[in-house]
Amino acid sequence: MLLPDRWIAHLDMDAFYASVELLRYPQLKGQAVVIGGRRADAPQQLEDGSWRYARLRDYTGRGVVTTSTYAARDLGVFSAMGLMKAALRAPDAVLLPADFDSYRTYSRLFKAAVAEVAPVIEDRGIDEIYIDLTDVPGVRDAVGHDPLGGVKAVAREIKNSVGRATGLTCSIGITPNKLLSKIASELDKPDGITVLTMDDLPTRIWPLAVRKINGIGPKAGDKLVKLGLETVGDVAAADPRWLIEQFGESYGAWLHNASHGRDSRPVVTYSEPVSISRETTFERDLSARHDKALLGRIMDELCDSLARDLARKRYAGKTVGIKLRFEGFVTVTRDQTLKAPVSSAADIRHAVGLCLKRVKFDKRLRLMGVRIGNLVHASEVPPPTAAIERVKEPQRENLSLF
Repeated sequence: MLLPDRWIAHLDMDAFYASVELLRYPQLKGQAVVIGGRRADAPQQLEDGSWRYARLRDYTGRGVVTTSTYAARDLGVFSAMGLMKAALRAPDAVLLPADFDSYRTYSRLFKAAVAEVAPVIEDRGIDEIYIDLTDVPGVRDAVGHDPLGGVKAVAREIKNSVGRATGLTCSIGITPNKLLSKIASELDKPDGITVLTMDDLPTRIWPLAVRKINGIGPKAGDKLVKLGLETVGDVAAADPRWLIEQFGESYGAWLHNASHGRDSRPVVTYSEPVSISRETTFERDLSARHDKALLGRIMDELCDSLARDLARKRYAGKTVGIKLRFEGFVTVTRDQTLKAPVSSAADIRHAVGLCLKRVKFDKRLRLMGVRIGNLVHASEVPPPTAAIERVKEPQRENLSLF
């Protein structure tokens, strides 16, 4: 067997949020558990030491599933599904609130544990990373008659390191590139290790549905199926010129290459963020008129949190934006580009006020968010006197619309 020039791993934590919650409530292991409830849905320990849990059947509202345990997934409950719909499929499932501070803590722990074994890491989010294993000692060693024994041993070492640091399991896909590794990490979940070479394409990749390729979304997937291309192998067998005719030169060529497992992207160990944002979904729809004070406090908290994020990451930004989702899932965004970068909560809040003035509040609100873009490093920010140019108008006149 000819080993590839590169070994790239994709590590995906197994049902990450739910698994973190099961560390806190180990008595729920093996049960159908759904994350996405409100703070009021937190378990309560009774005087006799037993626990009282919220059940999905008792939920009313417009919340969505953040994640679910594999037992809940077996019942048809998946992330992004409305909780009311999920209750029809798994009424007895335990409902827990999300604790993102805890998830971020465990995210840092598992990434640090991986770095002890393989330091070349590309961060892809709170629960997944790419790892370049090419130069990790022992990765090319054969073990007995298995030429892939070395890379499998490194994968087991990474999984053991993650387990010791967090008590959690992960699944790892290892192939010659990022595209195939992303697919491979899903093939043997949970707690799996999947090592593939290009020789495995016909048996492990081509039989998969086209949507298994990261980069083929719902629209392109539907079009491929309508054209008679239901599997990755169907796309691989298609004439590349025909694919280009159907999907355009760039995407058609990419479809051909992706279906043949070709991907030369490197593992990027650092990238500048495009923007930083904070948002929150309300437990009930709020009125800009009757809940003005509450909305104002929430907006202030979002701006304060965003300012702390900027300070921690040492950034400032020139474009401040808001995101508002009204009843009926109507989403409105507004941006305000400033003359100089800002990072303080007061400056962010002022720019938010200017954005709010350009929104018509004729419906109740269910989500509110604040974003800052056009980021620069804090070292590039001018002195405070050169910061945001205030608009000359009555102080906070209609700026604190909430």
